[in-house]
Amino acid sequence: MQTRTLGTSKLVVSAVGYGCMGLEGVYGPGASRQEGMTIIRAAVERGVTLFDTAEAYGPFTNEELVGEALRPVRDRVVIATKFGFGINPDGTRYGLDSRAEHIREVTEASLRRLQVETIDLLYQHRVDRKVPIEDVAGTVQELITQGKVRHFGLSEASAPTIRRAHAVQPVAAVQSEYSLWTRDPERNGVLATCEELGIGFVPFSPLGAGFLTGTIDTTTTLDPKDFRSISPRFAPDARAANMAMVDLVKRVAERKGVTPAQIALAWLLAQKPWMVPIPGTKKLSRLEENLGAVNVPLTPGDLRDIEEAMSRIHVTGERLPEAVLKFTNG
Repeated sequence: MQTRTLGTSKLVVSAVGYGCMGLEGVYGPGASRQEGMTIIRAAVERGVTLFDTAEAYGPFTNEELVGEALRPVRDRVVIATKFGFGINPDGTRYGLDSRAEHIREVTEASLRRLQVETIDLLYQHRVDRKVPIEDVAGTVQELITQGKVRHFGLSEASAPTIRRAHAVQPVAAVQSEYSLWTRDPERNGVLATCEELGIGFVPFSPLGAGFLTGTIDTTTTLDPKDFRSISPRFAPDARAANMAMVDLVKRVAERKGVTPAQIALAWLLAQKPWMVPIPGTKKLSRLEENLGAVNVPLTPGDLRDIEEAMSRIHVTGERLPEAVLKFTNG
């Protein structure tokens, strides 16, 4: 597996990471504990070194799964987790919470669940507008000094917030949704800010929540528990309109002799050398397919053709429901 360095942080990880959120049933039925252990360890065996989790996934159970699965290979992997949501012991939520005392409590709990002495990369999951980002960065800086955290990250933060945080404690990585059909980080200054400040970028949902794989169309029935069933972009009329995007990816894939998913990931890998997508899957075949994207070269001509075709496609529907979207770009 090829490796990449997240910005100037010296944090070296596999060119494609593994997002663990989907194991909790966000996209339909979740994986059993044994299934989760198996797929995570299969990723390790195939060279993946970056594993992304959060206390909010489950909540709590995803960190426990990741910790158990990776314990035998702890020295070979980078574990990223997150704080920032207010979560009661019974799993109910009360909004966002990045108060210093809460960050410290969550970090201690994450260390226990992950069965590690140090968290490699600790993200603020969502920006808490009630707490100055400088205070958040300062709290994480204290945790780094104490040896409980190695690197600081931000998720779904705006460019000005990234700058303010970075001025207090260097930000190693920023995580946002980014893919062929979600280009916001290009337009809102986040990618430019990361490049200027030497910050790595970790696109989540790099396959458009599965849409860019070509396995979902207007006839696909989504489980009521599937997050996509309430996503505006996956509404029946939006899906019909957005099939033009899938058709584009399929055409390029056919020409290159690979799969649509591999084209979508290869496009991301071609954007910046400090960009590391984190697709997730419960299936070994999909894992191997995703990792195969590192061997799919897209020429400057390929990228120009994709961009030209993209300019004629209008993506229909917001990427998230309004109630969730309000927590982004903080």
